[in-house]
Amino acid sequence: MAIELDKVLDKAWAEKPLSEVLSAPVSALKGVTDKDGELLKEAFGIKTVADFGQLKYARWAQALVALNQTVKV
Repeated sequence: MAIELDKVLDKAWAEKPLSEVLSAPVSALKGVTDKDGELLKEAFGIKTVADFGQLKYARWAQALVALNQTVKV
């Protein structure tokens, strides 16, 4: 799977090693503010990009979307 990191990460994080990005605060993701990060921490205990990627509610939603794409109408 290819991903253009400069499209999904703030400029300061686009050239960093993946291990650093995963340990970064969620605000390293393009479009996620520090305030968003605070709210994610408060609501779900999310502190890092890795935590966010492993959020079970987001994974459940992704699974439902994928399932919907396989259903013929």
